[in-house]
Amino acid sequence: MRELLSIAGTTLAEARFPQPEFETDYQFPTTINPMPWILNSGYLPLFVLIAALCASAFLLLKKRSRKGVFVIMMLSLAFFGFYQKGCICVVGSTQNIVLALFDSGYQIPFALALFFITPLFFTLFFGRVFCGSVCPLGAIQDVVMLKPLKLPSWADHVFGMIPYFYLGLAVLLVANNACFLICDHDPFVTVFRLQGTAVAVVISIIFLSICVFIGRAYCRFVCPYGALLRLAAFFSKHRVSITPDECIKCNLCENACPFGAINKPFPEKLPETREAGKKRIAHILLATPVVILLTGFCLSRLDGTFARFHPTVRLAEQMLAEDLGTAPAGTTLETLAFRASGTTSNELYAEAMAIKKSFRSGGWLLGFFIAIAIQGKLLSLSTIKRSDIYEPDRMKCLSCGRCYKFCPVTDPK
Repeated sequence: MRELLSIAGTTLAEARFPQPEFETDYQFPTTINPMPWILNSGYLPLFVLIAALCASAFLLLKKRSRKGVFVIMMLSLAFFGFYQKGCICVVGSTQNIVLALFDSGYQIPFALALFFITPLFFTLFFGRVFCGSVCPLGAIQDVVMLKPLKLPSWADHVFGMIPYFYLGLAVLLVANNACFLICDHDPFVTVFRLQGTAVAVVISIIFLSICVFIGRAYCRFVCPYGALLRLAAFFSKHRVSITPDECIKCNLCENACPFGAINKPFPEKLPETREAGKKRIAHILLATPVVILLTGFCLSRLDGTFARFHPTVRLAEQMLAEDLGTAPAGTTLETLAFRASGTTSNELYAEAMAIKKSFRSGGWLLGFFIAIAIQGKLLSLSTIKRSDIYEPDRMKCLSCGRCYKFCPVTDPK
């Protein structure tokens, strides 16, 4: 109401006090009214996100409506993708959270923090409903998916580890104030904004072409936020079930799922004795410290490679190359500005070495995280659970509801 009165008052003021007539070519500036608070505060996307998640959970788990989920997906693509131009992005908000934890000078907006937390909260209760119908990155991949191929299980397990490495690397770079890796290399923001560099356009075309034949390749094998959602989905209280009634083991749901997220019934007879299974799990646990040390050592040796993401390190390397006369591009604007700043080269080199040392320590932590993810995957593969029905894998299932319309026991809607 105050905003409406303010706008009305401004209009009346313009009428009472008309623009003066100048003898020069001076143009009187146009009065610009501020946007309404809800549009300018960042809370509108948050409200839309919560509403979309609530609607998706209701349609998916209560109404079991694939059509309803598809409508939500298209609306989310239109709003979060093309209207918001891919920002605010839940996937990219991971970096803002990390920056707020490691940089005391950065204060994360409350709306952005909730944007990161809300999908995780819903996943804990309802499974990955965000992935299935609200995420614009997943929706754009669904649109182009025409002939999805079924990948072998080993490929699904191996490539499924990439999001954990991507997440750990992005956290390492943000913690050292190097860059926002996830946002800088978003393969779909060029599509949402209908503009971008030549390299960005090529990356978008490559990913969209892959997604024609591999269902949601980015979601399954790249998305770092998806790695967090997998962990949250493991503890989800409610999640997708293929049929509300008894499974008749027709195998239609497994063939229909383009994401390889349906677990088959496990045969009644175990392929090995219980003692052999316990020994294998014991070997994995005993090997965990060795894997941690080996992975941490290897990644800590990549400190120079990781440090080059930091602008200060790149500047120091360029300065050194210019001083030695080996710079292929010659003097740059960055080095000219630095030389005019009054700071000595030795001070710059010392700062770069400190950053590199920080990346070496961070490499050990990244190695620990990756090793735990690898060992956790091996333990999950080594744990044998009997099952008499086809059921969605609670971590890999994207909650899209496709299996509903292929199940002969379910009444598709």
